[in-house]
Amino acid sequence: MENRIYFRQLLSGRDFATDNPIAQQMVNFVYIIGDRETGEAMLVDPAYEVHELLEILEAEGLRLTGVLATHWHPDHVGGDLMGYPIDGIKELTGMTSVAAPVHIQKPEVEWITRTTGVSVSDLVAHESGDKVMVGDIPVTLIHTPGHTPGSQCFLVDGRLVAGDTLFLDGCGRTDLPGADPDDMYESLTQRLAIVPDSAVLYPGHLYSPESSAKMGDTRQRNYVFKIPSLEQWRMMMGESF
Repeated sequence: MENRIYFRQLLSGRDFATDNPIAQQMVNFVYIIGDRETGEAMLVDPAYEVHELLEILEAEGLRLTGVLATHWHPDHVGGDLMGYPIDGIKELTGMTSVAAPVHIQKPEVEWITRTTGVSVSDLVAHESGDKVMVGDIPVTLIHTPGHTPGSQCFLVDGRLVAGDTLFLDGCGRTDLPGADPDDMYESLTQRLAIVPDSAVLYPGHLYSPESSAKMGDTRQRNYVFKIPSLEQWRMMMGESF
């Protein structure tokens, strides 16, 4: 599997969208998950200069067959970000000659259609534990609400692509529309418990000096894993956000 899978982390404002000041400021990660043998690939959270992402796929001999969206926020899927328009999944689907469905969790459908303007017919709504195939490579979808109602992480070949659920230091905000601190605590302590310590965490933003880390190391150093109870978690979130 290691020789077959194509996995690449791209930083907005550095690896693409280099002239976009919002992309530079937001430091989003976009990921490519591909099957080298079949040439199929999916983009995780494509936003900003999405035509450049298609050019990267073409240069690598890959073709887009779908999108994996961690959550509905415009810096991850496109839309209006405080008055700044960001290209994303709507523009991307208009650039491809073949269908590239967007895979999301069911609770995110209303949020993502309203934010991006895509049609419900462009979406595939999933349950936690579903698997999406990129060629012959399985990607397990883990529903991790908290940052948004339908936030999800992707587990693929020993890698956890976590969006804004979990960073190397800290976790996603829980004071935004649709967020819930209790759900976040459950996601971090229970839903992500299935992810082994040996898996490598790939976050949705570059908020730490490193761009990835093993889950075991993250669990040791990240303060979100040191809160022993939901009650203390609520106190901390109330004081910190």
